[in-house]
Amino acid sequence: MHRYHSLSTARVATLAAALVAGLAVTACNSTREAAVAREDLATTARQAKLVAPPAPPAPVMYAPQAMARSIVADASHWYRPPVAAPTNTENYADFDDNPVHRASDQPVSTFSIDVDTGSYANVRRMLVDGVRPPADAVRAEEFINYFDHGHPAPTSREVPFRVSTELAPAPWNAGRQLLMIGIKGYDVPRQALPPANLVLLVDTSGSMHSADKLPLLKRAMGMLVRQLRPQDTISIVVYAGSAGLVLPPTPGDRQGEILAALGQLQAGGSTNGGAGIQLAYDMARQGYVDGGVNRILLATDGDFNVGTVDQGALETLVADQRRSGIALTTLGFGSGNYNDALAERLADLGNGNHAYIDSALEARRVLVEAMGSTLLTIASDVKIQVEFNPALVAEYRLIGYENRVLRNEDFANDKVDAGEIGAGHEVTALYEITPVDSGETRLPPLRYGADQPRATKSDEVAHLRLRYKQPGSDHSRLVETPILHSDLRPRASDSLRFTAAVAGFADALRGGARTDGWGWDGILAAGRPTGSDRVDPRRAEFVDLVEQARLLVDGKDDSNGERSDDRDAGALVSD
Repeated sequence: MHRYHSLSTARVATLAAALVAGLAVTACNSTREAAVAREDLATTARQAKLVAPPAPPAPVMYAPQAMARSIVADASHWYRPPVAAPTNTENYADFDDNPVHRASDQPVSTFSIDVDTGSYANVRRMLVDGVRPPADAVRAEEFINYFDHGHPAPTSREVPFRVSTELAPAPWNAGRQLLMIGIKGYDVPRQALPPANLVLLVDTSGSMHSADKLPLLKRAMGMLVRQLRPQDTISIVVYAGSAGLVLPPTPGDRQGEILAALGQLQAGGSTNGGAGIQLAYDMARQGYVDGGVNRILLATDGDFNVGTVDQGALETLVADQRRSGIALTTLGFGSGNYNDALAERLADLGNGNHAYIDSALEARRVLVEAMGSTLLTIASDVKIQVEFNPALVAEYRLIGYENRVLRNEDFANDKVDAGEIGAGHEVTALYEITPVDSGETRLPPLRYGADQPRATKSDEVAHLRLRYKQPGSDHSRLVETPILHSDLRPRASDSLRFTAAVAGFADALRGGARTDGWGWDGILAAGRPTGSDRVDPRRAEFVDLVEQARLLVDGKDDSNGERSDDRDAGALVSD
C-alpha cells in the first residue's frame, strides 16, 4: 500500500476505478442499488416521522474489491470535492414582540382574533428535522391556538360563540398575572354543514416535486375528497408556468373521478400563482352556492416566481375577491423555499385560515377532524378590545397577535376587516398583567407623570368588549363582560397552566426575553399532561418538542460534543 501513497490523487482514483470496473462491476451495481433503496426508505420514513429500518447488508467483496475500496477511502483524506449546500429561501415576515404598556397612559388594547395554526406545525417540522427555527417563524398565538384548551361552548346559537375569562398568577413571576380570554364557537356536525362549493388550487410547479410537497399534498386532498357529500362540488385548478383546469365542478359523490384527477398531477415548470388564483376564483364563481360554503383551498410552498409575483398585487387581488363571499384558505407544504409570509397574509385577506401540513396526521387534523371549522364561517370580522383599570393594573402586554393589532378607533368601524371564527373553533388570547404596588413593573416611573392613577370601579381589573358580524351582515354586534379582581384564582387551572407553557415555549424559541428567565425546566413542568390530558397525543408531543428545542437552542447536541453558542436562527445541529 505504501506505493500508492507516492502517487497523485488523480492516479490513485484512476487505479481504483480500474480495479472496481474490472473486478467488481456486479458488486458495485448492487451497492448502488442498495444505496438507492436505503435513500428511498429514509425519505419514506422521514415523511412518516419514523426511523428508517436497518440498511440491507452490503454485498460481499473479494480481496481486489476491498483493496480498491481502501484506496478510494485513503484518497478521500487528501481530496474531497466541494459539495454545495442547498440554498434555503424560506420567507418569514419580520415582527417584534408586543411592548409593555403603562395602563395609565394607554389603557385600551385592540386586536383582531386569529385562528391560524400554521406556525406551530411548521416549527414542529423544523425541530423534528434538527433545525432551530428562525425567530420570525414563531408566532405565539398560532402556537396557543393549535391546541384545544377546553373553553366552554355556547348553549344556543343566538350568539355564535361563548366568551370566557380566567385570571391567575403567572408561572414565571408570581408578582404578575395572566388574563386568559377564551372564545368557543358552536359546532356543526359534518352532515349538517350547508352544501360546499370547493376549488382546490394546487401548485404543480417544479419546486413541488419532493416527497413532502406534491405527493403529501395529493394524499391530504384525498382525505378531504373522501369527506365530500353528494350535495358538495369540487373543482381542481393547477398552476405552474400557466394555470389550467384539471377538473370542472364535480359532485362530491363522484369520488373515483375526483381522486383520479388528483392522482395524475405532476410537478414541473415555474410558478405562475397569480394566474392560478384568478382561474380559481372564476371556477368558484361558476359553482357559487347561495347560503353555502364557497371556498378556495390554495395548496402550495408559496414560491411564486412568474406572472403576478408582486406580493402587493396578489394581496389586492385576494382582498377584492373576498367581498364576493368566496373565502381563501392556504395550506403550506414543504421546506427549503416555503413562503410563510405570503401564505399567511393571503389567508388573512381572503377571510380564510392558514395551516401548514407537515405529515399525513396533520392533514387529517386540518381536513378531516376540523373540517367544519376549516370550511364554515359562523362569525366574521371578530375584534377584541380590553380596557384596563389603571387603579389596579400598572402595566400589561398582549402575548402574540403582533400582526393583528388594530387601532382603537377601528374597533367600532365595521369597514375594517378582522378575523373569522369557524364552526367549533377555539380562540385563545393571553395578557400578562402587572398589578399596581406589585413591585414588578418593567417601565421606569415617569418624572412628570401623575402620582396616582384615577380609580374607577375598584373591583374591575378590566372590561372586555368583543365585536362580530353574522356571516353576510355588514353590521357588527357587541358583546361585553367585566373582568373582576374577585375572580382572581390563587392558582392557574390546568388549561391556563398549559396555555402558559405553550406561550413560554414560543418565547424561548424567540430568545426568551419576555418571561423573566423562565427556563426549559419550568416550561416542561407546566406543559406535562396531567389527569385527563394524559390521553391527548398532541400534548405529549408538545413535551417531546420542548425537549428537542432545548437541545438545539442550548447547543448540547453538537456533533463534536462541544457546547455551541451559535444562536443564529435556523442553525442546523447534528443528531
